[in-house]
Amino acid sequence: MARKLRLLAFLLGAMLAGVGAVGADWPTHRGNAARTGAWGSPTGPRQPKVLWVYRSTEHYLASPVPTPKTLLVSGLGAFNSPILRALALQGEKAGQVVWSKSVPVLKLPVVCPPALAGHRLIFGDGMHQTDGATLRCLDAETGLLLWQVEFPGRLVHIESAPTVVNQRAYFGAGNGGVVCVDFSRLTLEGKETPEDAARHFVLQRWQSLSAQYEADRKKNPDTAVPPNESQLAVPLARIAWQVGQEKWHVDAPVNVVGQRVLAGSAYLEMEKLGERTLLCLDADTGKVLWQQPLRYNPWAGPTVTGDVVLIGGSNIRFDTRLASKAKGEVAAFRLNDGQPLWQREVAGGVLSTIAAHKGLAIVTATDGRVRALDLATGQLRWNYDARQPFFAGPAVSDEAVYAADLSGTVHALSLETGQRLWTLSLGQDPAVNAPGLIFGSPVLAHGRLYLATCNHEGPHLRQPTVVVCIGDAQVAPAQ
Repeated sequence: MARKLRLLAFLLGAMLAGVGAVGADWPTHRGNAARTGAWGSPTGPRQPKVLWVYRSTEHYLASPVPTPKTLLVSGLGAFNSPILRALALQGEKAGQVVWSKSVPVLKLPVVCPPALAGHRLIFGDGMHQTDGATLRCLDAETGLLLWQVEFPGRLVHIESAPTVVNQRAYFGAGNGGVVCVDFSRLTLEGKETPEDAARHFVLQRWQSLSAQYEADRKKNPDTAVPPNESQLAVPLARIAWQVGQEKWHVDAPVNVVGQRVLAGSAYLEMEKLGERTLLCLDADTGKVLWQQPLRYNPWAGPTVTGDVVLIGGSNIRFDTRLASKAKGEVAAFRLNDGQPLWQREVAGGVLSTIAAHKGLAIVTATDGRVRALDLATGQLRWNYDARQPFFAGPAVSDEAVYAADLSGTVHALSLETGQRLWTLSLGQDPAVNAPGLIFGSPVLAHGRLYLATCNHEGPHLRQPTVVVCIGDAQVAPAQ
């Protein structure tokens, strides 16, 4: 009976995860199982206008994540120091920092976007150049650390967003395989504590420290010391299961649908580690239900729509120097048993997740093209040439596809025909005037498009970067 109830809960969670407009959560990579990168309004900007710009020196490799009040951007500061910022979305303070996290709370680089589930922001750290990783949960309103769990080991890192279903987080940990963390009950000061009680303890403790600081500041402002999070006890989450350590190398975001966890494992040529395969695991136990070999490394991770699993692949990673040499493919499998449905070669690497909407698989690739493939057959429905490589994936509304290339140009295309609707160059638009690479896929939230740039390499090395909000010129900004 307990297993049946758990199954029903998972099915409900998967249904919500697959519909971007339901609720206020962004519980998985690109917001839903179909990876559309869209939330709220089914339409996007028809006539683009830059509404606000946040300027910085950090490099944003990850896709932004919208919350009801803020936009979350994670990136790299000086010497690859970690940054996670919440920017206001509404009113006169739109585009301004609400809260920010860096060292010492965050220790390793952050190159993945967080998942939003209720009050929780859940994300990991580490990248290929580092060893060991930590999965953390912050409070969405305040940015306070609510719990964490550590994963030591060589080539262990969390480079992609986790997927959150109920009170479990599923994610790839590099050489640590696929992991499921249960945060329903936490260990706080040596005692098992329900998650809500642990959160209440942390917030109350912080409120007490802040009140004490204000009292001290009134008495003697020169000696008053503001509180810091090192004064808080950090609750610890529990690992429900972990599979594939030292066997698979999972950097791509996983997808959870019902009782199935879909994950893509890569083979690292230089290190001679990992296995190039698509995996389907049992969500309760991590047991392998089926797996299929892949020709190219699945850096993008799986997309799920209906009974179809889509996965893109590439022979290169996110390296602009190798973009011209990239090649890849798109493959489709049956969710139930993993049987191959179709496969299509692509004259470029597919580095970001495929978006599935209205019977189409929308794919960006390093050859500078956006392709719409028929979901049932893999046949090409339309093809758009941007003449610049794509590392970022598309955001898709009911009417349009929004894709951002490595030159910092945003392309809006008709979903039905692929015809260009408009383009906007971040380097040439007078409201932005900041050239930069776009690695993180744009997101569409309540009719507005959000994206961020990075200049950690390429022609504008170490130049300033931006986070940009693009709205519709015909619609007055919301206050």
